[in-house]
Amino acid sequence: MTKKTWKERLTSFAIINFGILLLAVGIYFFKAPNGFATGGVSGISIILGHMPFSEALGITQSMYVLGINIILLILGVIILGKECGLMTCYCSLAFSLENMLFEIFLPLEGTLTGYPLLELIYAILLTAIGSALLFKQNASSGGTDIVALILRKYTSMNVGTALLISDFLIAASTFFIYGIQTGLFALLGLFAKTFVIEDVLDSINMCKAFTIITTKAQEIEEFIIKDMHHGATVYHAEGAYTGEDKQIIITVCKRLESLRLRKKVKEIDPGAFIIITKTSEIMGKGFRDNQI
Repeated sequence: MTKKTWKERLTSFAIINFGILLLAVGIYFFKAPNGFATGGVSGISIILGHMPFSEALGITQSMYVLGINIILLILGVIILGKECGLMTCYCSLAFSLENMLFEIFLPLEGTLTGYPLLELIYAILLTAIGSALLFKQNASSGGTDIVALILRKYTSMNVGTALLISDFLIAASTFFIYGIQTGLFALLGLFAKTFVIEDVLDSINMCKAFTIITTKAQEIEEFIIKDMHHGATVYHAEGAYTGEDKQIIITVCKRLESLRLRKKVKEIDPGAFIIITKTSEIMGKGFRDNQI
C-alpha cells in the first residue's frame, strides 16, 4: 500500500470522526434538551429518555441510543451480512459512546440558551453537516439506515419514502409528549435537515467546469495535464465576428483548483474567453467514477 493511500485513509477516518462529533454535539446539546425528535434512533431515544419510566429507572437518552444501535447492528449483521459493514458498526458505536461521555462529563440541567428557535438552527446545522460528512465518505451512523437496507432487501418499498414516513411519525409523536410548540419545531427540523444535508453535500462536491476559448490551446493543455493532472477535451472553432481560428478547451477541476487554472490561463493568453460554471455532479475518472 502506497504512502498516498494511507494518507487518504487517515484523512477519511479523521473526517468521519469529525462528522460523528458534530452529530453527537448537535443531538446532545441542542436536540435532546429541547425534545427535538426529528427522526431516527436519536429521535426515538429523545422521546423514550423523557418518559416517566425512564427517569424512574435511571435510563438516559444516550443509553437508549447505545441500546437501540446495538440491537440494529446485530440485526444488520444477521440479515445483511457484509452490507452492514465495519465502518457502519464503528460509526454507530462511536456516536453512541460520545453521547454517553457527554452525559458523564458535561451533564445538562436544561437547555443551553432558553431560545428554542436558536437551538433548533444549531441542531439542524450540526447534525446535517455531520451526516453529510459521513455520507461523503460512504459511511453512516447506522440506526435507521440499517432498517432502510433491510427494507430494500425484502420489500419493493422505496427506501427514501419509508425513512421519511418513519421520521415523520417519530417527529409527529412529539406533539403528544411535549406539546404543540415542540412538535412544530420537531417537524420543522425534520424537513429543514433534509434540505440542509443535500445543500451541504452539493457544497462539498462542488467543482468548476471550464470552457476556455483560446488561440494558445497547447500551452493551456500542457498545464492542465502535467501540472493539474486532469484531462481536457479540445475542439476547433471559428470566431463569428473575426473569422479567426480558435480552440475550445473543456475541463473540470475541484473548486480549490479553479483559481489556479483561471490565473494560469490569463497568464498564457490574456485574450482568452473563459466560461466557468458550478457543478456538483461529475461522473468520470478522478471524480465520482465509483458513485452512482
